Amino acid sequence: MNMKRIATEEAFVTEDIATEWAKLLSAEKVEPGFRLMGDSILGSSAGAKAVHRRLLDLGEGRIAHMDATGIDIQVLSITSPGVQVFDSATGAALARQSNDVLVDAIAKHPTRFAGLAAIAPQDPATAVAELTRVANLPGIKGFIINSHTHGEYLDLPKYWPILEAAESLGLPLYLHPREPSPAMLAPFADYGLFFAGWGFAAETGLHAMRIIMCGVLDRFPKLTILLGHMGEGIPFWLQRIDNRYQLQVRLGAVRKMARLPSEYFLENFLITTSGVCSAPALKLSIEVLGAHRILFAADYPYESVEEAVAFMDGVDVTEEIRAQIYWGNATRVFRLA
Repeated sequence: MNMKRIATEEAFVTEDIATEWAKLLSAEKVEPGFRLMGDSILGSSAGAKAVHRRLLDLGEGRIAHMDATGIDIQVLSITSPGVQVFDSATGAALARQSNDVLVDAIAKHPTRFAGLAAIAPQDPATAVAELTRVANLPGIKGFIINSHTHGEYLDLPKYWPILEAAESLGLPLYLHPREPSPAMLAPFADYGLFFAGWGFAAETGLHAMRIIMCGVLDRFPKLTILLGHMGEGIPFWLQRIDNRYQLQVRLGAVRKMARLPSEYFLENFLITTSGVCSAPALKLSIEVLGAHRILFAADYPYESVEEAVAFMDGVDVTEEIRAQIYWGNATRVFRLA
């Protein structure tokens, strides 16, 4: 197809982060969900090692794969759980270092890469300083938070300076999944339910709903948040969310907000197609959100880029909508040339 493709949830990692992950996983005290993830991110199987090699590659191997699969630009971001499993000082140092690695990779391939910066929410003041530092670096177009940080979410007021800085600097936030937090992990630990098939979406969808329901979006109305995986299920539930919210307001169980939950979602959130190659899911999302709020993503190297491209090339939508999702919306949201 003679159409540009911009993939917006494409992962990488640095050697230093991977080394520190390994140290943490060998320690006696570690988040239980992160321990469950250990074999997936640092496993010894051939598949895990292949994924790890691709995560580390920010050069010719990645470019060659993009060429082979028809991806013009990758928007790169640190893979889950990023730096959020560490103590504050370690996380902040690794975030800064990974951002420098990211900026260097973009400088070497400025027409092929853009990036979302990493921060360590563990120390909100240092996280704000890092956002301020990277905001005007070439190729940085937003930032990523891999959902919960030691079981805490961005609805807590101590994290609001991060959201304030994001709005002020015009940096979109990609709220990316990780395994369920320690408080919710137990029922997900069996049958692999903690993983991407269910637990990731349940945890990240919860995080998004906490942001909506806490009222912080009234304070920062221009904040832009992206959710992958076709919105982590939220577009399907918006009518019921509104309906049950209104009932709870009448019962005095929750405070009345300025707007309905769905209105905040439709105003402040965008979604990407990462990992969801389903025509019914895409068409529902187009109907609920509008095509202008949906971006293409392949979720490299965890998902099949070939499958993602074949799906988006062939799905029954207009060419105008296909172009919006493939590149038009990403160009607008991330201010890409």
